[in-house]
Amino acid sequence: MALVVICGQPCSGKSTAAACLAEALNEAESKPLVRIIDETSFHLNRNESYANMPAEKNLRGVLRSEVDRSLSRDNIIIVDSLNNIKGYRYELWCLARSAGTRYCVLHCDVEEAYCRKWNEERRERSESAYDDKIFDDLIRRFERPDSRNRWDSPLFELWPSRDGIGKSSPAIVDAVTYLTKKVDSKTRDVKVLQPTIATQSARPTEANSLYEIDRATLEVMNMIVEAQSRAMGGPLNGLSLGPGLPSVNISRPVGLPELRKLRRTFIKLTGQSSLSGPPPPLDAESAKRMFVDYLNRELGNS
Repeated sequence: MALVVICGQPCSGKSTAAACLAEALNEAESKPLVRIIDETSFHLNRNESYANMPAEKNLRGVLRSEVDRSLSRDNIIIVDSLNNIKGYRYELWCLARSAGTRYCVLHCDVEEAYCRKWNEERRERSESAYDDKIFDDLIRRFERPDSRNRWDSPLFELWPSRDGIGKSSPAIVDAVTYLTKKVDSKTRDVKVLQPTIATQSARPTEANSLYEIDRATLEVMNMIVEAQSRAMGGPLNGLSLGPGLPSVNISRPVGLPELRKLRRTFIKLTGQSSLSGPPPPLDAESAKRMFVDYLNRELGNS
């Protein structure tokens, strides 16, 4: 349904904003399924997670993977983290586009002095706080969202140090409206991202299917020829081709030319059915099963 990216400086009120947004969404008329994904979901220590670039990269990978697994058209995912790098926000935007959902950014815009003060207050209360060195580094590297960038748009901005944060904050009210508004062909103020070839998962093509059919039927044909040579021209009843596959039952000897003709006919029929009916089998096992059934029908009682 939607992906919401919370971003801001360290100790700028992001978790409070995420909680208020989730609560407001839960009270919305549509009652969407809402989930917050953050560092605490994985019991990650913030100082350890941002201690160095490999650790920070690992953190982003963990969060991104969880978003990718969780995002669907039936829920709203809120990513409560720094999300301070525009390249990372672009990656999250791509996940939303791949899932075909709405997307927005909620920015907690707070002056550095307030962030530093709130971090100190957390430390005094023995709550989770950033070490000074890590805090300074994160402040320095923060890349502000820009609504002109598609991965930062639409952008809803909160000013916690000035206005506080609550369910009734204008930015949260606007975000809830955007995320829950019903969309139809006439809607212009809500954008649902559409998957593209670049963001969709690779799907087997018809060419791949025909290749699998060709390879699988050739393997079945060779096994039948070999079995007939061992049977000295006798009938093949109960020839097993492998677990999960039907047995081959042929009541008379079948020469290689006839098998080749039947194989060509089967491949042709399968290709024709894919144009007007169900697609051809996409894996070798399905192709083998269909080909054996076809041979048993054509040769079993002849």
